[in-house]
Amino acid sequence: MNFVAFNQDHSHLGVGTPNGYRIYTTDPFTKQSESREGDVSSLEMLFSTSLVALTLSPRVLRIQNTKRHSTICEMTFRTAILAMRMNRKRIVVVLESELYIYDISNLQMLKTEKTSPNPNAICALSASSDNNYLVYPLPTKAAPATFQPPSHAPPKTDHIAPTSGEVLIYDATKMEAVNVIEAHNSPLSCIALNSDGTLLATASEKGTIIRVFSIPDAQKLYQFRRGSIPARIYSMSFNSTSTLLSVSSATDTVHIFRLGAPNSRSNSVSSGPTKPVGPSHPPSSGRTSQETEDEFGTSTADMSSPERKAINPSFGSLIRRTSQTVGKSFAATVGGYLPSAVAEIWEPSRDFAWIKIPRSPTSSSSGPVRNVVALNNNGPQIMVVTSEGNYYVFNVDLEKGGEGTLYKQYSLLEPNELAASNSQDVPE
Repeated sequence: MNFVAFNQDHSHLGVGTPNGYRIYTTDPFTKQSESREGDVSSLEMLFSTSLVALTLSPRVLRIQNTKRHSTICEMTFRTAILAMRMNRKRIVVVLESELYIYDISNLQMLKTEKTSPNPNAICALSASSDNNYLVYPLPTKAAPATFQPPSHAPPKTDHIAPTSGEVLIYDATKMEAVNVIEAHNSPLSCIALNSDGTLLATASEKGTIIRVFSIPDAQKLYQFRRGSIPARIYSMSFNSTSTLLSVSSATDTVHIFRLGAPNSRSNSVSSGPTKPVGPSHPPSSGRTSQETEDEFGTSTADMSSPERKAINPSFGSLIRRTSQTVGKSFAATVGGYLPSAVAEIWEPSRDFAWIKIPRSPTSSSSGPVRNVVALNNNGPQIMVVTSEGNYYVFNVDLEKGGEGTLYKQYSLLEPNELAASNSQDVPE
């Protein structure tokens, strides 16, 4: 497999291969359509319609009708296409340093947006046409050159790679930036929007803390701890009612977090730092270090009390030394005497359920298995597709939580693809 992805409502699954593509329904699991033409490196479906966007060569995008097996149009870009995003109003083509935004009704290009280098195609487009938001890492302007480069030197880029995890919220209907979220201290590794276009989940390269913000007002609603050991986040997905968030990573464990009422103290937090759209500026001295963010799951810059005081360094050291041995009941007791932002340090919200992804017995890889995760809209089930070509469906007890159980398992590989399956990765 070259590529695998769910559609916007998780009802279909698309697979790109060196010999074409296949589209499956997820519940029940059946092959709906296929094409054996071309080397498909990525694809994007539009809900359950017959419209699909395909990348057949690094720079060529094809819009195709799967029912008629006809090509609607082809577009060639200056650099390699890393990803496509679609909803009922827009098509967004993600290049390493640019975004091309099109009107889906007539395929007219509306705008080109410059970005910082984005080799992992970190970008999400709302499935909702009403809350039509596009989110991606905030472009970071390069410092002005202090000397004139020689004439034979390659042109200098306008943007540099991000050093922090700031997210730009872009209104894809009005075609303008509307807000910026300072989500993490370190660069982003994964972002996801809910189906209504009202919630944004973010994860940094550390992968220990997951945060959820409202959009477009950029209020921090929840933050969760995936674990204390850093791990690359591969995929995040909300369910259709935005009450659950699933997160998969390089640890072969998928975590399921519960999103309760916004005022629930167990997992909600005060609003995070936001800023109006404008030129990039250095982070304020009030931010904590990445180490503090990862250990505490919060930042002192997030404390909303107007009369807040700095935490005593010795007190912070005590928390760090004892964080692995403090019981939940003791933490809750002490938390009752602390301001809410400090209590947040003592009471990190963890997953209420999880699943373990089986390792294929035929796998020759000792490294992590890349995967894509989604929540079934028809019931309490988690769907996982791995780079080994396996499609798993797990049942999760929404009342008791705990470890989910494997319900069904299918192979996405054709007989001629089995031999090469161990060396293939699933792009994000």
